Amino acid sequence: MATISWTRTDEAPLLATYSFKPVVEAFAATADIGVETRDISLAGRILALFPERLADDQKVEDALSNLGELATTPEANIIKLPNISASVPQLKEAITELQGQGYDIPDYPEDPQSDEEKAVRAKYDSVKGSAVNPVLREGNSDRRAPQAVKNFARKHPHSMGEWSKDSRTRVATMGEDDFASHEKSVTLEADDTLTIRLTGAGEPTVLKEGIKVLAGEVVDATFLDVKALNKFLAEQVEAAKSEDLLFSVHLKATMMKVSDPIIFGHAVRAFLPQVFAEHGAALESAGLSPNDGLGAILSGLEKLPAEQADPIREAIEKGLDEGPDLAMVNSHKGITNLHVPSDVIIDASMPAMIRTSGQMWNKDDQQQDTLAVIPDSSYAGVYQTVIEDCQEHGAYDPTTMGSVANVGLMAKKAEEYGSHDKTFEIPADGTVEVVNSAGEVLMSHKVSAGDIWRACQTKDEPIRDWVKLAVTRARAAGTPAVFWLDANRAHDAQLIAKVEKYLKEHDTEGLDIRIMSPEEATQFSLDRIRAGEDTISVTGNVLRDYNTDLFPILELGTSAKMLSVVPLMNGGGLFETGAGGSAPKHVDQVVEENHLRWDSLGEFLALAESLDHVASHEDNPKAQALADALGRATETLLNEGRSPSRKVGEIDNRGSHFYLALYWARELAQSEDTELAGVFGPVAQELSDKEETITGELLAAQGSPADLGGYYHPDEEKVTSVMRPSQTFNAIIDGLRKMA
Repeated sequence: MATISWTRTDEAPLLATYSFKPVVEAFAATADIGVETRDISLAGRILALFPERLADDQKVEDALSNLGELATTPEANIIKLPNISASVPQLKEAITELQGQGYDIPDYPEDPQSDEEKAVRAKYDSVKGSAVNPVLREGNSDRRAPQAVKNFARKHPHSMGEWSKDSRTRVATMGEDDFASHEKSVTLEADDTLTIRLTGAGEPTVLKEGIKVLAGEVVDATFLDVKALNKFLAEQVEAAKSEDLLFSVHLKATMMKVSDPIIFGHAVRAFLPQVFAEHGAALESAGLSPNDGLGAILSGLEKLPAEQADPIREAIEKGLDEGPDLAMVNSHKGITNLHVPSDVIIDASMPAMIRTSGQMWNKDDQQQDTLAVIPDSSYAGVYQTVIEDCQEHGAYDPTTMGSVANVGLMAKKAEEYGSHDKTFEIPADGTVEVVNSAGEVLMSHKVSAGDIWRACQTKDEPIRDWVKLAVTRARAAGTPAVFWLDANRAHDAQLIAKVEKYLKEHDTEGLDIRIMSPEEATQFSLDRIRAGEDTISVTGNVLRDYNTDLFPILELGTSAKMLSVVPLMNGGGLFETGAGGSAPKHVDQVVEENHLRWDSLGEFLALAESLDHVASHEDNPKAQALADALGRATETLLNEGRSPSRKVGEIDNRGSHFYLALYWARELAQSEDTELAGVFGPVAQELSDKEETITGELLAAQGSPADLGGYYHPDEEKVTSVMRPSQTFNAIIDGLRKMA
């Protein structure tokens, strides 16, 4: 019996799972396919850290580690929904919620002193940021818009803001003294063990040792000069003020969980210099760090005595009033760009800004031209190129524009910049050295206290697989495939040599395969987009993350509608379901008015690919029939306008699941597989006959507040009740499950 592993994650995707997974289980069972749940939610990952502190009925398995092991096997068939890549504020909130529910887990140690506190901090740090994806991604990424989605987008284009040649929006980036300019890179000739150490006046300080590397592996090292960063940030605050632009900072404090929260903290300091000049010591003594964002500071002030908190609060208000206009996350609630480091994630925030005329929202809930501050210049030029293209030629037309698919290098933790245990905030002036087992210094940087130094690894096997996948996709799509690599960048130069070598292993005759710098590749792709032509971007891990949001958001209005297939290197399959960046707002709406506008299209697309994988790997023709029927049902759902609405009182996620089940059952009722047709004929008829009753029950559930029993760790019974409010629909689906 084949098994699909369905991940339990967080926020809106988790709520949708309660509604959709029973449908999946019922339909899959008819093809002898089981669907198991693996809990990789933030709450689940936290609880798995402390089994010794929990009662037997509270303990959970370490599902992420177990799923990571499964991903290395040929049997793997994993559907991965978006999960929280936790920032420190989110992690603290989740801990507090779990403690309130009776789970005996420790507080997050801000400044660990004892060995016990350091051990707790290390455990919590292991679930911060992009902790899930590196474990599961044992293959490279193939991400593209399915034809049904593309056809729908052309017939029903999403709104695009108008661009003007008078737009003053621009990107500000360092260009020097940053990660890009300081990067060094080597390719190891033999297996080795590396050490990272800081040398200075006394004995060297070992920052990291026992780093296993394999022959052919690319190892990078670089740092960001924090003095230069602070000068740059201060200049941008002044520039935004003098040019009457919105000030906004765009980072990746989730994936780059070590480096970018620190950079974010410097941005908060730069925007409110007087606050930290006058009250920095008091804030530090109270455990309130700018790295956690302005929101955490304001929240923390509420716990301090008024005589201590009031002057700080007044200074913050004065700084906000006297500074430049600040981009808002939620102007109605006063949540700024600087409130939470994980609120403004570059790969989602920059495309959204570009889509809406290159503007963001100010405190008056009005759109305004924006100074987009992206400190590191590694990929800032990509966004500046798109902005200049829109300023010159206007907005893109979703009815005619071409697509940019992506083949992304990410297998085996490739290019996990800033997100792992090889990124450090330097404690003292000195020189950071990367040393091999023979004591030879492979790379070194002279650094100062407070600088951010990082290293990363990219194994040879994933690079070779990445090149193979690029050739395969170029052949299948018949479109140019462009490797976004800059020969002037140290890391990219190493990869270019490997790409040129491994391309020779494949038949590339008749294919258009190019190597271009990110800026050149962006313009090349944009020119083709405007001509209605498709292109494949072949990128490293960070650009994979950026491009698979940038182009889909412009083309489809959201990246959640993309098909994301990860052919695992050992023969299994990982099927990802799209971005979850708007998921928190969706949950808020459910709590306030019991309407979930999360679109499960990504789940529908991933499930079809998962079933197709079962069919081909298990020789299961019924699975193929399910997959094909689901594809047709999904296209019908789009064409019939059954996707969730944003407005309460209209169809939401639950209604969309009903119609998907209806259309899927109708397709299967006509299947050439007579057994499936016999099963689904009556199901389709009953769903059709009771359509009005079911939709009435689903709509009747909306309009009033919903009690989920928790945000990070909701109550099972309460969420089931909220997400399965139609007893008529439930009876049909549960009956199918029992029959199968």
